[in-house]
Amino acid sequence: MASEKKGPNIFVRIWKAIVKFFRDSVAEVKKVVWPSKKQVLNNTAVVLVVCIISGAALFAVDSVFALLMRLVIGA
Repeated sequence: MASEKKGPNIFVRIWKAIVKFFRDSVAEVKKVVWPSKKQVLNNTAVVLVVCIISGAALFAVDSVFALLMRLVIGA
């Protein structure tokens, strides 16, 4: 019979995979280019303005449809 060479224990393989995952994660986080404070504030302002404008447009459309429904139903 030929002797079969077994690999490492399942727990050893799992542990090595976990360690590799965290090592790779740290390496990826080091590659990230973080925005400056000015960019974050500017982007936040843009998002808030777009949300306010979208909300106002949605409110206007909803009000027009509600008015039309009241006219159609006659309430």
